[in-house]
Amino acid sequence: MPVSVRRARTPAERARSLEIYNTVWPSEAVTPERAASWQASLADHADFLADVDGEDVGSAVAAVAPSRLSTCFALVTVLAATRRRGAGGALYAAVSEWARERDLSEIETRAAADDAASIEFGRRRGLEEHSRETGLELDLRTAAVPLLAPPDGIEITTLAARPEAAAAVYGVSIEANPDVPGYEDFVSPPLEAWLEHHLLDPQTPPDAIFLAVAGEEVVGYAKLRLDAQPGSATHAMTGVKRAWRGRGVATALKSAQIAWAKERGLERLATTNELRNAPMRRVNERLGYRPVPGRVHLRGPAAA
Repeated sequence: MPVSVRRARTPAERARSLEIYNTVWPSEAVTPERAASWQASLADHADFLADVDGEDVGSAVAAVAPSRLSTCFALVTVLAATRRRGAGGALYAAVSEWARERDLSEIETRAAADDAASIEFGRRRGLEEHSRETGLELDLRTAAVPLLAPPDGIEITTLAARPEAAAAVYGVSIEANPDVPGYEDFVSPPLEAWLEHHLLDPQTPPDAIFLAVAGEEVVGYAKLRLDAQPGSATHAMTGVKRAWRGRGVATALKSAQIAWAKERGLERLATTNELRNAPMRRVNERLGYRPVPGRVHLRGPAAA
């Protein structure tokens, strides 16, 4: 069937693009407010819709983040019942053309680890596995996780209680992010942009951002993002300064998050760990998280 691809320019078209993404990735669905905040944090971006026989069946986003100005991050999503009609290939071609117009030759994308067809779609286009994350979930309805005390000299608090500490949390992020396997080339955005779009995004209330404080120094933080699906939240980041690692700081932060989520009646917490991130995997195993399908990150050339 003939496939046509167009830029999603109107509010209705952008809403349809997000609707398709949320349908394909229900476990990672985002609200329109969160999508707008993410797009505002980018150096450049574009949304596309694929039409097959008069029906919008797929969407794609192409994005350039300030943290990786040389790479086009792309997500191509096609409704399951309408695949194998050429929509995915046409969207990838449109994203590639957009990237080449900006002198970007590399594309990064991701696929669910148990979605062999999507991984093969990328490999046929020259993309190779860059990193792999295991998925993890904690069922709060049955989990009996004790509130673990922090190590001596550490206080666990929240950004809601210590709003003046936001800039210090940024300092933890600058040190912690490049140490995450797969993020070695990460460049943090400027402070104000990071605070607005990464720390305090629309799906993260300040009391869901936990801080580990030693005296007056913020040495670690952990952020929960409420999911678009009611009753669920995702661990967005847990970071600890290098000098304080291996002492139980991360475990105490995540234990406090679990207690916060249970108090608010949430039913599920989710996270991902890069397979090479052994310390964080041990933390999550200790707290009772169970494996679920994760994600594969792929990198490769834009289509010719």
